[in-house]
Formats: sequence, structure tokens, C-alpha cells
Amino acid sequence: MPHGSVLIPTLFLLYTADVLQLVKSHQLISHAYADDTQIYRFCLSDIGTLQERMSVCIDDVIFCMMANRLQINPAKTEVLWCSSAHRQHQIPSDPVRVGNTSGLPVSVVRDLGVYLDADLSMRAHITATVRTCFMALRQIRSVRRSLTLDALLTLFHALVIIKLDFCCSTLAAMCGTLLQRLQSVLNAAARLLYSARRSKHTTPLLRQLHWLKVWKESNSSFVFWSIAASITMHHLTSSRHFI
Repeated sequence: MPHGSVLIPTLFLLYTADVLQLVKSHQLISHAYADDTQIYRFCLSDIGTLQERMSVCIDDVIFCMMANRLQINPAKTEVLWCSSAHRQHQIPSDPVRVGNTSGLPVSVVRDLGVYLDADLSMRAHITATVRTCFMALRQIRSVRRSLTLDALLTLFHALVIIKLDFCCSTLAAMCGTLLQRLQSVLNAAARLLYSARRSKHTTPLLRQLHWLKVWKESNSSFVFWSIAASITMHHLTSSRHFI
């Protein structure tokens, strides 16, 4: 099929439709997005059984893909054990078999653009976001005098604000110290836009720009998606064609 054809997503779904049921048959949970599939499960104590079940499930998925003339790259498969910060010492460090290879568990994975760490503190995601945003601010600063205010606002929204807003609902109820790092990016952007000193309070600037503070943005986004999910479930359950 030519690249970009409207039939490609349909044909891809036909190839991968059995994968989710295959994972479910191993009493595991799967989440698929395009060609990125996650397999996960929780356990209380029997970690070895879960690890073996995961390896057997991956073997079956590989055979299923091979039967459909698809190939899984085990080298790009990552394993992440998650637990609370107080139980990090209980996380196994032994290699996990993935097909014909074995891989050591990692401490951070990138899932659909969001960095997840083993203690789910979102520290890695916030660090990466802050680093990227400040790099963009330094680039904007170098051309600031050559741009109008409207052009600067466009650059801020395209290079900084959109990164702060990306999946911000995952940061709801996060530690205030971590959210303050994201807030520092927003404060620096407002000061740069208005050529304000570092000592100037940013609340009037943010209010003038109609920019919410980070903790308000993450909480409002979480509430929005919760309401949207509730409305969707209400429409589904009230529909005559609901299965």
C-alpha cells in the first residue's frame, strides 16, 4: 500500500486485532496506541510468577506478529517496575527475558511523550520539560528585539506553553516543589515577554496574559477530562446500541 493511504490504518488494525485478546488470555492488561503497545499488571508479592507470565506473553505476541508477517524489535522493548518510593528497594533488578534477548529493568521510560519513572513521581518528565522550555526561551531571547509583541506571543505558545500544557492532567496532585519548577518556566516567559526584572512579581503579568498557574492548569485539565469521561459514559449507557 502507498504511504499515506487511508487504507493503511484499517489494514494495520486487521493485523493487530488479535494482539489485545492474546494479552488478555494471559491475564495481563494491554494498552495500544498506533504501533506502541504496553503490557502491564500489578502484583502484591509473587514477582517471579508475574515476570515469567510477562515473558511467555511476549513470546506469543512475537509468534502472532510473525504469522502476520510483522516483526517486533525486542531491542526497543523496555521493562519498568513501578512501586512507591518506600518500596523501591523491593523492585527486582534481574534481567527480564524478551523473546530471544534479555533486558535489565530501566528506571525511566517514555510513553507517548510522557516520561514515567519507577516511583511515578513524574520527576523525569518535569526535568525534561523544564530543560526543553528553557532552551526555547534562550533561543527566543536571542531574537526578541527583532520581533513584535504578537510574534513573541506566537513563539511562546508554539515553543513553550504547548510543552507545559502537554499531558498536564498527569501532574494533578503532584508535589508542589516539582510543580514550582514548571511555574518558574512560566514566570521566566512572562518576564522575557515584558522585559521585566527578575525581582518583579509575575502574578500581574500572568493575569494580563490570561495564563493560569501550573497547578491550576493541571487541576482544571484533570477536572475537564473527568467531566468529559462522565458525559461520554452517560451517552453510551443511555444509547440503545450500547453493547
